[in-house]
Amino acid sequence: MRRSYKLAAALSAMILALTACGDDGDDDDTGSDSTGGGEPTSDIQVGMAYDVGGRGDQSFNDSAAAGLDQATEEFGIESEESEAEDGEAETAREERLRTFADAGYNPIIAVGFAYAASVGKVAAEYPDVTFAIIDDSSLADVPNVASLVFAEEQGSFLVGAAAALKTEADHLGFVGGVETPLIQKFEAGYVAGAEAVNPDITVDVTYLTQVPDFSGFADPAKGKTAAEGMYDAGADIVYHAAGGSGGGVFEAASEAEAWAIGVDSDQYNTADFSVQDVILTSMLKNVNVAVYNFLSEVVDGEAPAGVTTYDLAVDGVGYSTSGGFIDDITADLEDYKQQIIDGDITVPTTP
Repeated sequence: MRRSYKLAAALSAMILALTACGDDGDDDDTGSDSTGGGEPTSDIQVGMAYDVGGRGDQSFNDSAAAGLDQATEEFGIESEESEAEDGEAETAREERLRTFADAGYNPIIAVGFAYAASVGKVAAEYPDVTFAIIDDSSLADVPNVASLVFAEEQGSFLVGAAAALKTEADHLGFVGGVETPLIQKFEAGYVAGAEAVNPDITVDVTYLTQVPDFSGFADPAKGKTAAEGMYDAGADIVYHAAGGSGGGVFEAASEAEAWAIGVDSDQYNTADFSVQDVILTSMLKNVNVAVYNFLSEVVDGEAPAGVTTYDLAVDGVGYSTSGGFIDDITADLEDYKQQIIDGDITVPTTP
């Protein structure tokens, strides 16, 4: 499909209309054109539909954005972005995807499992459009959908082991954004890793919201309150899998002079500088790699479909060492990593 700047402008207007509810007009992240500098050199137009929090969440969505940015820069493709609003109806997600498809964007990437029903419905309406969805495999048999999933439990096992090796209180915490099977994978791996080091360790667990309320991924105040309760109860390290709410966990850690563990991105490098020194490590979930690899296949003329799993064996997940806070235990963590890859350790996916 040929590029059409009039088409892109119209799309921007439609997406802004879809996501303007409750917006004060000052947010530049929604519906923005993320094409790399200069004229696009490819006819491929990518539509990126972010989850709640969007570009700028310093976590899950930003990791997807990094993969898109790399692809637009290297391949000269054009892209357009939109993000979900907290509490929006399923029909709004569907319409966001249809807007991209009607405007000629192909492929369309949906960031997050919350798009599963919408992608399934809209993909059937546009069989000639290639879709990708991150963190969901329920559409594995749909011929024009690529499912990009991760072994979050494996990476979480490693940061759980790190926490147990570094704690001075033998008391840890876990804050999940929304209680779903996906986020429970983070919890299960984290607890298993901690207990592999110390079977008697205490791990407090809390979730900020329950389905269908997904605000737990974008509410730093709730994240801070939850973490404060854990630090007050004696925990000295808290791991969050809560998207943008994790910023509040870091604030609580800083005020408690304790540790926190980031998620998805290396949050030592992405979080506010004022909390950098409390981020012990981060569980890396390389969504950027998955997005970039998917788009490179599209550029090569392929129409990816089916399920691709990114695990420890392919460095799809892992842990960060920024700050040097876990340099003294990396040998132990690498040993656990190899045991998981070799199948000597099977990490649970449910609590």
